[in-house]
Amino acid sequence: MTSTVSRSSVPDPVNMSLREKGALLILCGAIFLEGLDIAMLNVALPHIRADLALSTTTLSAVVSSYVIGYAGFMLLGGRICDLYGRRRVFLAALGVFLALSGLGGLATEGWMLLAARFITGLAAAFMTPAGLSLITTNFPEGPRRNKAVLIYAGAASAGYSLGLVVGGVLTAISWRWVFFAPAIIAALILLLAVKFIVDDHRTAAHRKFDLLGATVMTAAMLSAAFGIARLEHPEALLSALAACAVSAALWIVFIVVQRNTSEPLIRLGIFKSGALVRANLAMLLLGGSFFGFQFVITLYLQELLQWTPLQTGLAMIVVSIDAILAPTLTPVLVNRFGHVRVIIAGLVLAMVAYGLFLRLDLDWTYAAMFPTMLILGLAFALAYGPLTIMATNRVVENEQGLASSLVNTAFQFGAGLGLSAVGALAVLGLGGGSGSEARLEALRIALLVPVAAAAVAAFVMWTTSKAPTNAR
Repeated sequence: MTSTVSRSSVPDPVNMSLREKGALLILCGAIFLEGLDIAMLNVALPHIRADLALSTTTLSAVVSSYVIGYAGFMLLGGRICDLYGRRRVFLAALGVFLALSGLGGLATEGWMLLAARFITGLAAAFMTPAGLSLITTNFPEGPRRNKAVLIYAGAASAGYSLGLVVGGVLTAISWRWVFFAPAIIAALILLLAVKFIVDDHRTAAHRKFDLLGATVMTAAMLSAAFGIARLEHPEALLSALAACAVSAALWIVFIVVQRNTSEPLIRLGIFKSGALVRANLAMLLLGGSFFGFQFVITLYLQELLQWTPLQTGLAMIVVSIDAILAPTLTPVLVNRFGHVRVIIAGLVLAMVAYGLFLRLDLDWTYAAMFPTMLILGLAFALAYGPLTIMATNRVVENEQGLASSLVNTAFQFGAGLGLSAVGALAVLGLGGGSGSEARLEALRIALLVPVAAAAVAAFVMWTTSKAPTNAR
């Protein structure tokens, strides 16, 4: 009898308690919403362009303003989570996300939409690290945390991919519903979170946070994205280079600020972990390639092939296979081969998927596109979750918010850079032409960005596999 009680009192290393399942469900709902919000907007872009008369550069900025706001304040969000309590920050950020997402649907001018998207991204910058750190601090490092993180990553992936379909349906009604729908979903999640997410009773009396560092970093990111976007105008080369130089200078200022403040946004010593650095760099490149590809394929299908938003969403639905594979196949492969090998396989597959799409033509059928969609879904399932685990493993508990926000910052900043680069190349590739063939060639050139980003990411992870110690 004694031995039976003793065994039953030991927590199951894999299975979750009912409380853990409930919290994980709510947190997965929040990250699913974040992915859904971005993906739905991607499908609606051509309709937003037509209704608000936006240029290609402004159109890409509608997406990149969100991800730059997201990336720029993600580290501050993670720091505030560690200081003030993950639950408190999660609920407050979700409330702001709800309000600003709804306001985006009321925009009548391009600048109004850009402002709403930037602030919505800022809210997500606090909500996402709070959600991920709630998972990493509630599940002990090992099989249960890996399972929870992979399920969480699968929910994020599902949001990015299923959002394309949902966005197609809603855009068929009105593009404004791609903003109203997330607000409604956020309200439901907020009601459930108040009831089921446990308070960590954390207080930050007499503690500071580095608002200056966050502001400087956001300005550095915006300058980099603006500089890359300006490359679309050959006559504006000097201003583009100047913006990139300003970005470089601001990054140096950021490092100086971090070294000289008592409460840095980033404890620079965290970068002594080679595995963490490589995981974040690979995540940055993965974000740039994935968002850049989505932007190109949306313009290709709707503006060149004249597909409806719903048809565009349905064409991409096979990518959502990652939502099934991430929590089922990926853990098995990680346990068998280790994080690094699985990540490399995913990134190589992503490079292949984007490369296959370089053959796009004006008479392409869906059968010609299907291999790219299928391979990309598998690639994302193999790379995204394991990169998240690799970036947060072996990090002390009081820096889990920082580690969580770092990896999400990398993904979103990469998305902003990828969108800027793709938008710039798409305009440059036109070469003054305006016909369908010229626009098609411009999109082919723009697709080189996702191909190159995935290739570099795979190389970065290959160097990890060759390191004396690696996170396998």
